[in-house]
Amino acid sequence: MRTEMLAAITRFMLRPVYRVYESYLEREVKRGEIPSHLAVILDGNRRFARKMGFSELTVGHQVGAEKVREFLLWCLDLKIKNLTLFAFSTENFYRPRVEVEKLMELFEKKLYEFAEDELVHRNRVKIKVIGRLNMLPKKVLKAIEKAEEATKNYDSYLLNVALAYGGRAEIVDAIKEIMRKVKAGKVKPEDITESMITQHLYTGGLEPPQIVIRTSGEKRLSNFLIWQS
Repeated sequence: MRTEMLAAITRFMLRPVYRVYESYLEREVKRGEIPSHLAVILDGNRRFARKMGFSELTVGHQVGAEKVREFLLWCLDLKIKNLTLFAFSTENFYRPRVEVEKLMELFEKKLYEFAEDELVHRNRVKIKVIGRLNMLPKKVLKAIEKAEEATKNYDSYLLNVALAYGGRAEIVDAIKEIMRKVKAGKVKPEDITESMITQHLYTGGLEPPQIVIRTSGEKRLSNFLIWQS
């Protein structure tokens, strides 16, 4: 409760700044070609919390999570058809246990909210969670099932959420799936191509992102969509 209150106060304080920045950003984006696939590394939440003087670093994650819906709305306004958000990597499991548990609670909460969100249903946004989902707690898996089931028939927009995700792991899993098909006689080794590997990635052959944004401002992919990018 205390974390949510601190996050709410922070959002209220920063709202005027966000509005000015969003207006500027929207004008700049509309000057160029609108991407059909935008990928975003959700990064810098802990640094934000430290910069704001919060002792609870999870406040940064809470504030960041609240901005996701606003960002989705912005993408819908711009008619960006495909959005992929990198929320939690396989390496993030090595963070302090309490922080990981708080993040899992946050993912669970937000997925249930998206499953019932009027914005999602009005715009027919299909939600897909990608990554090594077997690494996630059962409560998060239930929330994923709820969000995906509620939007499975939508085809106007696609929202990919990368949880327990790693770009190298994605490639390994794609190759393993292809090798299973080779063993079953469904695929010949000589028929394996780059295109086939692309089709077996978590993103299922989705076109590569035209733009990759890292919200912290750093310029590195951090094992995110490394085949696609």
